[in-house]
Amino acid sequence: MIIGITGTNGAGKGTVVEYLISKGFAHYSARGFITEEIQRRGMPVDRSSMREVANDLRQTHVPSYIVEQLFNAAQAAGGDAIIESIRNVGEAEFLKVHGAMLLAVDADQKLRYERSVARGSETDRVDFDTWVMQEEREWHNAAAHDMNVPGVMQMADATITNNGTLSELHAQVDAVLEKSVG
Repeated sequence: MIIGITGTNGAGKGTVVEYLISKGFAHYSARGFITEEIQRRGMPVDRSSMREVANDLRQTHVPSYIVEQLFNAAQAAGGDAIIESIRNVGEAEFLKVHGAMLLAVDADQKLRYERSVARGSETDRVDFDTWVMQEEREWHNAAAHDMNVPGVMQMADATITNNGTLSELHAQVDAVLEKSVG
């Protein structure tokens, strides 16, 4: 089974991924793929570069380019896999056409910001207003190569709301897995 993970910033996508890895899933990260390309280009690793490079790759190749690379690697390796950070409708469409499940993760905005700051990523070292502005820039883009998180989330086979405890999150993930297998 291949699962594409989408969701809002700081919602807990990484925590869901960690849990799935503990259940034997291999991990393929769009963020990691893009970060490698940013570093190859000698650019600063920040949210602006992430967006610029991801959009460039999608525009230069096809909108699903990044996810296609990760999907092909997952297929070649075999077994269960997670592809993390699906943010483009073309990526979601590619996964669904190829039989993957799309799982969305969401949480309240203020909680998501607090989690983002706490994780200390280079892309999250901003104040709340800047963080909100950056997020909104990723939300409703009409260009096929750009990010459209709400559009992707609407395509999800299941959505997890991560406002509670880690145990509650794990229970929601288990329920989604049971439903998809059964």
